[in-house]
Amino acid sequence: MSLSIDLSGKKGVVLGVANAQSIAFGCAMALGQAGAQLCISYQNEKARPHVAPLAEKLEAKIFQACDVAKADELEALFRAAGERWGSIDFVVHSIAWSPLDELHGRLLDSSAGGFARAMDISCHSFIRAARLAEALMPAGGTLLSMSYYGAEKVVDHYNMMGPIKAALESSVRYLAAELGGKNIRVHALSPGPMPTRAGSGIAHFDQLMDSSIARAPLHRLGTPADVGAMAAFLASDLAANITGGTHYVDAGDHIML
Repeated sequence: MSLSIDLSGKKGVVLGVANAQSIAFGCAMALGQAGAQLCISYQNEKARPHVAPLAEKLEAKIFQACDVAKADELEALFRAAGERWGSIDFVVHSIAWSPLDELHGRLLDSSAGGFARAMDISCHSFIRAARLAEALMPAGGTLLSMSYYGAEKVVDHYNMMGPIKAALESSVRYLAAELGGKNIRVHALSPGPMPTRAGSGIAHFDQLMDSSIARAPLHRLGTPADVGAMAAFLASDLAANITGGTHYVDAGDHIML
């Protein structure tokens, strides 16, 4: 087995590219540079002008709208991948959402509707993507989603998203168990705080990044490219016997008190 990451001949879906600073784009870049063919989605027509140049740079074979909160759009994206390629080898799910006012408030005060919608978009959409991918992975494959340390420990101002990411990490473990017999491996990646549009929605986010730099053994932040490197490794044959875990890309921040 070669020790270089070679994804030549592999095809996959990347969900969540919003701009050049997004974690999803970092993953797509690494996967593409390793030789994979890509299906890139954009959320809606407002997002399309921002994502289209990135999809062109990535030489995406499929570029299609996909708002996971809208009926049938996720299904339509996977159907397009199946029609183009017949099968796929990986999925990257880098999508999270919560009502901003509830994210900035106490979990105790979250509404049933807001919590349910955040859970559907941030967690259950990964389960739905896994179900759609299963039919397109007859020889196995890799499913990746994005978590955060706030799933494991209380992080100030992460609030509602903490329990939702905890549910996502638990879902990764259960999906890994259910799909292992089909050689489909499932992972959560847990980047530390980094300056993305999604991160900017968290209150006092600059302070969170500064604290992470001070505390982490490597005294720096991870980057979307770092997360992409981990994604490419996990999607490769080098990671053939790894599944069900949460893999931190945070300069070691998660090991510190």
